[in-house]
Amino acid sequence: MTQNIYDTPAFFEGYSKMGRSVEGLAGAPEWPALQSLLPPMPGLRVVDLGCGYGWFSRWAQEQGAAQVLGLDVSTRMLARATEMTSATAITYAIADLEHLDLPDARFDLAYSSLAFHYIVDLKGLFARLHRALVPGGRLVFSIEHPIFMAPRNPGWLVDEQGRKSWPVDGYQREGPRVTHWLAEGVIKQHRTLGTLLNLLIEAGFTLSHVNEWGPSDADLAARPELAEELERPMMLLVAAQR
Repeated sequence: MTQNIYDTPAFFEGYSKMGRSVEGLAGAPEWPALQSLLPPMPGLRVVDLGCGYGWFSRWAQEQGAAQVLGLDVSTRMLARATEMTSATAITYAIADLEHLDLPDARFDLAYSSLAFHYIVDLKGLFARLHRALVPGGRLVFSIEHPIFMAPRNPGWLVDEQGRKSWPVDGYQREGPRVTHWLAEGVIKQHRTLGTLLNLLIEAGFTLSHVNEWGPSDADLAARPELAEELERPMMLLVAAQR
């Protein structure tokens, strides 16, 4: 089963104070780039994988999606999503993405934001999503970039001149990485960029776009603190088609 850190009270409390929890999609600096990968939403049947508070699910419905299914392993997340949602076109449900069970050819779009790096059996998940999409359907997701995932003890190194660098440790050694983010012992799954993309291809997807996200000049003007994201990619954005 997927590690359910989001139901840990301390983790949930810390997560609830983050910008993307308070502001929703507007609090995620990568959202404009991720949004640009999405198809027109009117009439689409959408599954939101690791939906959290349901920010994307509600956005998709507001943009005209006919049906939205938001899935998450966390009861706390889904309770918050339900509290914030009134649209009847949106349904939320508990689901472990490690053992996802979706009907064949049911969805036009599968979307996920920063959830896939927790999944051990990503090959199996991609195969199940391929079957759940209609021909021509799209998979759009963000994931922590493998460069960001690689360090066993993530954190900036600072030299005597105050210059920061990001350590990369064992990039080619794939497998679990234990981090201490909002809580002790958060487990994420490191894969190389090649492995990640080839898993999509092996599942039958055609890659449409890959973005090693970094802030634009406009992003930096609005949020100077994003300057450190120029030193290494933190997130990978991917669009693929069935």
